[in-house]
Amino acid sequence: MSQQALDTLLALEAIKKLKYTYLRAVDTHDWELLEQTLTPDCSARYDGGKYSFDDRAQLISGLKGHMDSTKVLTMHNCHHPEIELCGETTAIGKWYLQDLVFNQEQNWMLFGTAIYSDHYRLSDGEWRICHTEYERIMETINAPIPASLSFTHNMFEQK
Repeated sequence: MSQQALDTLLALEAIKKLKYTYLRAVDTHDWELLEQTLTPDCSARYDGGKYSFDDRAQLISGLKGHMDSTKVLTMHNCHHPEIELCGETTAIGKWYLQDLVFNQEQNWMLFGTAIYSDHYRLSDGEWRICHTEYERIMETINAPIPASLSFTHNMFEQK
């Protein structure tokens, strides 16, 4: 295998790890970790622009405003990555998203799918997300959360 091919594979794996870390940070409300996955000038347009942010501070503040509660539980899974290196320091990617949200404060749950489109930048030897957005394929909302659904564990309410 040539060095160029090896470098390409290593970059693709680093970008995959970056996206997985981003998702884990969101689901665990680890806002410091999330910050590490984003460039300072990162922009985001979620759900066709319904939720839009123009820099990292706005993005993290916006997500915290919607999700930083012990009563908001989420699961974001991305798979089927289609990543293309555009140069030595830039890349783009598409991912298939499946998300599940339980908002116990407002008594609703959501299941959805979407396609993420990301832009990545290599800076100081680390890949970071510099733009992220998704367009919904489908979304279902169930409200109220069925009484028969019980939560037997919540990582945010551990003692």
